[in-house]
Amino acid sequence: MGTAQHTAGDAGPDPWRRLYAVSDPRADGARFPGLGRLLFLNENLGGHATMHLHMFRALAEHPEVDAVHLDVPPAGLVRRIAGAQVPGLARLDLDLGALRSQLALSRVADRMLRRAIAEGPVGAIHAYSQHVAMHSSKTLARFPSVVSTDGSAAQNAKQLPFRHPTRFTPAATAHAERYEAKVFAAATIVVAQSEWAAGAIRDRYGLGEERLRVIPFGIMPPVLVERKVREPFEITFTGNTMLRKGGTQLLRVFRERRWHERGVVLNLVTRDEVPDEPGVRVYPDLRPGDPRLVEMLARTAVFVLPSEIDKSPYSVLEAMFAGVPVVSTWVGGVPEMVLDGETGLLVPIGDDEALASAIERLLDDPAERERMGAAARTLATERFDARKTTLNLLAVIAEAESVFAR
Repeated sequence: MGTAQHTAGDAGPDPWRRLYAVSDPRADGARFPGLGRLLFLNENLGGHATMHLHMFRALAEHPEVDAVHLDVPPAGLVRRIAGAQVPGLARLDLDLGALRSQLALSRVADRMLRRAIAEGPVGAIHAYSQHVAMHSSKTLARFPSVVSTDGSAAQNAKQLPFRHPTRFTPAATAHAERYEAKVFAAATIVVAQSEWAAGAIRDRYGLGEERLRVIPFGIMPPVLVERKVREPFEITFTGNTMLRKGGTQLLRVFRERRWHERGVVLNLVTRDEVPDEPGVRVYPDLRPGDPRLVEMLARTAVFVLPSEIDKSPYSVLEAMFAGVPVVSTWVGGVPEMVLDGETGLLVPIGDDEALASAIERLLDDPAERERMGAAARTLATERFDARKTTLNLLAVIAEAESVFAR
């Protein structure tokens, strides 16, 4: 059976194959010939879209897998209204805006899932994340199912990009947890993207090791580009939102330390508007896999993401595969990606002095910079290669089918 990809990418040649080392799927033969028709229900919000693109590229190497990708479309007017903030209540985190948005998304996803089930036999269902399946818990319970996630409702509540937690956040989170609990209870197996996420799910819902797995979803290894680091050095940041991804802090440190006077260049890959200033280059139109980003990382001395809201950021993996040491924060699953002192340096959230010191340490020590960059590439290759992580996911799906059949 061939891999059925119900995505916009079917319209023409796959541009990712120019940039990513996708091997001949026939080279290793069929690994999972016994799997039935797999329905992948994908919410595709933020970095999740990047994750799914890489997963689909890896699945393309397995023509024996009949994978149907159900990508929930971007929010239209109705969904945007459903998730709109309520003035006054939003400031207190009492408007349940995130939950309303998730429920509206999952309503659309449930209709897509029901149509796909009606079109043919189903071997198993994979949902990413639990939010996309909030209205589908009864359906998940009817089939072998795997629900994957990068964070629990309680963890997500502290990492919303446009609002900060308040004393009312725990009460609001409790409403989301009721839906989340149903989804996790219905799933045959739950997959956490990090030990950080797994710990929260295990503690809150009591999922034992027989139903909880950890798979650090990765990216397809980019074609290796020779490192071209030379003075004046380049520092690179990637984040759609500057403020809570740490770009604002990094820009402030860059400005206060007057690094531009040393010729240092700060690359900001962001959709936010940034005023012109010496030494700063803004790239608002770069997307994952863009050849310009690949070349930029080859020139980058240090990749910096001092974020306060991340879970398992794919921008960090792109830098690691490029052999770039990473400076980031002790947040979410980042410490499982950036091993402090080995593949990069971790600093406390919001600490300008620690951030500046970590960056200067790597700029001023070429031997340590090279050592950490090489270690980052090795770790990325061993742990975060999407071909390996997708194999692990397929193995878990096969396990779910076997468990469900008992």
